Amino acid sequence: MRTRDLRFGLYADGEGLAWVRELVAAAVDGRRARITGETHSTDTLPHSGMPTAELYDHLAEQWALEHPGQNSGARQLIELRVHVKCSLRTWRAVRKTVIAAMCPAGTTPHACRVPWMAG
Repeated sequence: MRTRDLRFGLYADGEGLAWVRELVAAAVDGRRARITGETHSTDTLPHSGMPTAELYDHLAEQWALEHPGQNSGARQLIELRVHVKCSLRTWRAVRKTVIAAMCPAGTTPHACRVPWMAG
């Protein structure tokens, strides 16, 4: 097993960020995996120096389109990296579970609680 990153671009406030962290923790729980830490970036991405907004600005636009006339409050563009020690197979299962929980698939139009992008 080695440490692998789950990486998500989010347009979230503190409550939305906490919700995504809980989803990841729940997806890891009960599997042969362990969260070893996390990093989050709001200004520049740690490995490239690219501004966070440059990569994820479409998430703020998505939120504005899905919530017309509403104030975005304390939401900001964030890249969340959760470091998980696990096998590649487990990493894939955890990632799939988190993505499904963040925005369940369906045939009816809906707005995701936290606009996101998986990396």
